[in-house]
Amino acid sequence: MERVAPGMRVLVPFGAGSRTCEGIILSLASDSKHTGLKCIDTLLDETPVLSDEGIKLALWMSDRFFCSVYDALNAMLPAGMWSKDGVRRFGDKTVKTAVLLLQGAEAEALAMHKQLGAPRQASVLRMLGVAGSMSVKELCHFTGATPATVKALEKLGALVIEDREALRRPYVGVAAGKGNEPIALNDEQRRVLDMAAPLLSTGKPEAALLYGVTGSGKTIVYIKLIEEALALGKTAIVLVPEIALTPQTVSIFASYFGDAVAVLHSALAVGERYDEWKRIRSGGVRVVVGTRSAVFAPLSNLGLIVIDEEQEHTYKSESSPRYHARDVAKYRVARAGAFLLLSSATPSVESMYSAVSGRYRLFRINKRYNEGALPPVIIADMKKELKNGNAGSIGSVLRHELELNIGRGEQSILFINRRGTNPLVACGECGFTFRCSRCSVSVTYHSANRRLICHYCGFSQPVPSGCPDCGGKLKFVGAGTQKVESELLELFPGISLIRMDADTVARVNSHAKLLARFRDGNAHILLGTQMVTKGLDFENVTLVGVLSADMSLYMSDYRAHEKTFSLITQVVGRSGRGDKPGRAVIQTFTPGHEVIALASCQDYDGFYGREIELRQALGCPPVRDLLAITASGENDDAVLAACQRLRGALEFYFRGASGVNVLGPAPPPVSKVKNKYRYRLLVNCENSKSVRDTIAHTIREFSRDKLSRGVSVFADAELYD
Repeated sequence: MERVAPGMRVLVPFGAGSRTCEGIILSLASDSKHTGLKCIDTLLDETPVLSDEGIKLALWMSDRFFCSVYDALNAMLPAGMWSKDGVRRFGDKTVKTAVLLLQGAEAEALAMHKQLGAPRQASVLRMLGVAGSMSVKELCHFTGATPATVKALEKLGALVIEDREALRRPYVGVAAGKGNEPIALNDEQRRVLDMAAPLLSTGKPEAALLYGVTGSGKTIVYIKLIEEALALGKTAIVLVPEIALTPQTVSIFASYFGDAVAVLHSALAVGERYDEWKRIRSGGVRVVVGTRSAVFAPLSNLGLIVIDEEQEHTYKSESSPRYHARDVAKYRVARAGAFLLLSSATPSVESMYSAVSGRYRLFRINKRYNEGALPPVIIADMKKELKNGNAGSIGSVLRHELELNIGRGEQSILFINRRGTNPLVACGECGFTFRCSRCSVSVTYHSANRRLICHYCGFSQPVPSGCPDCGGKLKFVGAGTQKVESELLELFPGISLIRMDADTVARVNSHAKLLARFRDGNAHILLGTQMVTKGLDFENVTLVGVLSADMSLYMSDYRAHEKTFSLITQVVGRSGRGDKPGRAVIQTFTPGHEVIALASCQDYDGFYGREIELRQALGCPPVRDLLAITASGENDDAVLAACQRLRGALEFYFRGASGVNVLGPAPPPVSKVKNKYRYRLLVNCENSKSVRDTIAHTIREFSRDKLSRGVSVFADAELYD
């Protein structure tokens, strides 16, 4: 088959029953030592869907992230490309298009002839005389003709109707006031650009961390760097952590780079995502903006990758392949001789450690773009509120500041990292608590539909009238976004409020519509979860409130303090980004906690110094690596026993290896999810190829053991929960 090439998809007979399966060609050989090989049934592509570099990336991911090559390919190619038994789930979109066959003078002569007897045909001919070709639907719309009219002209030989591919494009708005004037840089931005721009043309892989305070204009630096890359004939990828941020970011870049921008994220319709991928692969795109998976965009001549808010955990995939976009970006930059720019107002401890140790260059922007001051922060002690009889979510300090803002016509953003109404429902008499029957977590009460919902598996049930054990009265404990919304509407009757959480942004483009409403001044308050803490830039926001700032401080995670500091610092930075001064209120039950104090004054350097000392003492990343091996199954005892056998095998294989310690087994923070119990081993070591090979071999041997039936095991090179 002379047309066969690496990177093409094929249908092949697989297994003893020769079941038809889809595969992808990784390489070709002129002969083989293997006998009994089966022939390819069908070649699905005319040209490769994956380049040689893409194949190499998949093979690298298989080694680096403990996944199969298929899993890596599945992450790299757009959803829906894979078929099932040779039947595609969707195809290219085509539209009926009328193409004029006559020359201009001939068309006009025929139009004149048809003017009296067939005026609609005359209109069609004149329209096509100008346009040359047009979809039949548009042609009928603009001329008042019917498809039958167009068909009659085809029979006359005046035109031909063809099926032409039409790319499904997601809507990309253009940011108001952007792209029309040259970008003015302040001194700090110019200094960063002068240091960063030369790294685009060295021909060697380069990496830098841009640490800039909130509101310092980091996006402007990205745009200027992209302009430099495009001028060199290169392409660029910009990653953002949340789908909610994508429309705002894309509109800014589209203002400067027009149709050369493509967008990739999981909320796109399957057809839109596929067609954007095709546009990128065809060379019609020079800048790609998107979330985690956009790091795989098939751009040629890659020159720049920017990872905005690089500290965010959303860049880490929690399903196979369990990759981190930062690691994939490093690989692509190394292969292309390109430049990687990591950027944040609260860089991850790992990235700052790499910058301090010299593996990355370090650029800093210490002032806001408009020379404005960082917002002053009021720390409100909620213990005093309880003593004064206020058990609500909104303390007296925050309530007063909200009243001031509403009276002045200024806007406020409130952040609470929990959705729903109440995170705990319990009996006030016997202490019974409602928990998910399939997961080891409490269910959350949602007042919108009066149901108890598990946020891990989606299980839900109606709220009973009393305790199922003793019939006692139920107590609703704690607060989420729905409860806070109710309290605000009660405190401030008549205000307009937008709630932004996973429940309100479930529909396609709903997050963009909510943000547009708020940007246009149609709401006094934006209340939300993590999606309101970063990337939002609204000039009229002069107050930020952080509710339950302690919530993430005491999680059983060595990153708990880092996550808390980042969330508070980021959301506080949403205030005062325009001409009006801003301020923030942090509500906390531990006002003396050092992390709260450091976040309130946005002292990242102080936080990093404190945190890296703790990581060194604990032997946690970035000082040492932690590789996780998780076993899961429906029988608790069997899973624990399997994990103990795994530990024994690892200790045997690592005997004599210095600097490798196996810890556990122990249950993760949530030990049961969807009726499966989980236990975990941690390997404290330096993440090397030999260590990964040993872990992969141990898991393969474990899977072949009959004692392991009913227990599944996977490894993760970077633990995030």
